[in-house]
Amino acid sequence: MSEQQLSSEQIDVLLSAAVAAPSMHNTQPWRFEVNGHVIDVFLDGSRSLPAEDPTGRAMRIAAGAATFNLRCAAASMDYGTGFGLVPDAADPDLVARIVIEPAAEPDPVLKGLFEQIPRRHTSREAVRPVELSTADRMALIQAALAEGADLTWLPAPKVQEVLGLLVDTDLREIGDWHRRAERAHWVGGARTADGVPSSVLGPRSAVYPSPVRDLGTRPADQTRPRTFFEAEPALAVLSTEADSAADQLAAGLALERILLTATRAGLKASFLNQPLEFDDLRRVVQRVTGKPGYTHMVIRFGHSSVKGTTPRRPVSTFVHSGTEES
Repeated sequence: MSEQQLSSEQIDVLLSAAVAAPSMHNTQPWRFEVNGHVIDVFLDGSRSLPAEDPTGRAMRIAAGAATFNLRCAAASMDYGTGFGLVPDAADPDLVARIVIEPAAEPDPVLKGLFEQIPRRHTSREAVRPVELSTADRMALIQAALAEGADLTWLPAPKVQEVLGLLVDTDLREIGDWHRRAERAHWVGGARTADGVPSSVLGPRSAVYPSPVRDLGTRPADQTRPRTFFEAEPALAVLSTEADSAADQLAAGLALERILLTATRAGLKASFLNQPLEFDDLRRVVQRVTGKPGYTHMVIRFGHSSVKGTTPRRPVSTFVHSGTEES
């Protein structure tokens, strides 16, 4: 395929899958450049979150998740993918390069997970009180390991430790108008292209702290109905051995493989990442796992049939073809 170009239809399949990846507050902080059969993934600094993600770690995790979806989409078309993370030290916004080539045997796991991409979404609803099976837990651990990351399931006492950290984060955010203004910019209201619309915020929790993050900042969102969430949520911590830009991208790859694997098993996920926005509390979360490394995500899993999706911008707004005439 080295002498061929990706067709417009193929590019649409690839990038439609990529932009379906999750990102903090659904900022969609990526852009793509297509050159023949090579796709470069860049960070879009205009969609950064300087108050809540000052180092850009969440942006890189999102870009890693988008890269994983690209690999799945390529496999669905019987292509293989070679890829490199942080391929050019001189261009920190270039975070991944994917080379797409015909494959005699495309990765069957990636090909199967492609079907889950449109079904995956973050669920902020209460989940059914059904214990996750050992098989499901092991499958998600294996999904993380396949991308060089680690997923640690927390026992009940450790879950309570993490929930206790949410109180600390809320206290730290009191009076931080930068965070509130940033969140209000991306969350709430009726949205058709990006951000988190009020319609998918889910109910407020009847107890505190809650196993679901309440992103509501607008007055109307503070009047949402209340409900009781599970008392002992199934929480897992995603981490890597190191914390370089490449490690954060790898965490994104692992995150999306985990989420798509969970979707295939009928599980929904949401995130409790508030403590990870503070370096000292992020270290505490890692210590809770009892393992060395660096935490990137705290994920809540459960069984739920509630559906809801966040909007995406048109693919055309993300892509530039390096082969097009100017």
